[in-house]
Amino acid sequence: MDAKIRLYVDQPLGAGQAVALSQDQAHYLVGVMRLTEGARLLLFNGKDGEWRATLAQAGKRNAIAIADTRTRPLHLPPDLWLLFAPIKKARTDFIVEKAVELGAARILPVQTRHTNSERIRQDRLQAHALEAAEQCGATYVPEVTDLQHLDKLLSKWPEDRRLYWCDETAVGQPATIVPAKGPAAILIGPEGGFSADEAARLRGKSNVTPLSLGPRILRADTAAVAALTLWQAACGDWS
Repeated sequence: MDAKIRLYVDQPLGAGQAVALSQDQAHYLVGVMRLTEGARLLLFNGKDGEWRATLAQAGKRNAIAIADTRTRPLHLPPDLWLLFAPIKKARTDFIVEKAVELGAARILPVQTRHTNSERIRQDRLQAHALEAAEQCGATYVPEVTDLQHLDKLLSKWPEDRRLYWCDETAVGQPATIVPAKGPAAILIGPEGGFSADEAARLRGKSNVTPLSLGPRILRADTAAVAALTLWQAACGDWS
């Protein structure tokens, strides 16, 4: 029987490697999915690729899987970061989920002048990224950082990383990204847009490129998907 369930594990993977699953994973596999000993599943850890494994011990609190065959090597996403201002909880979850599916290597929530949310649960968003990687077949889980102030982030921004700033004042211009090699990042602003001083600071940096997303103003979560798609098609591992 083909393995259909994928789980992330924070343990080494290799042929014959025994992997002790967490209590939550054991409950999911045995208590929810009704798997029994001998069932097949897929495991990945963000380092060793994806491995087919057999459930050797199936308890609702304790379960052990034995890895046997590597099904896919580790595939790292392009060196692309997504910066976004958190919005309502469900829509922030959506942004994190789609960023994983669309191949962001790092996800950075940022606090701007008009950001509606002043705090996030970094651990919850990281868990959401992990679940998205399990579902979409990724072999790598991007880091979700804690909330950072945009000004502080820009003050230490690496010179070699191109920042594509989704500028809502550029609505109506063609939505294009000129293909370019090297590290990159995409910045999505809050629902209220960037403040005048934030926009001026962004325009003053030589490694920041304003980006239009077409003729209509997009919601923040839609803008994140659109910008990631444009970059992947022009510069990433889709092209």
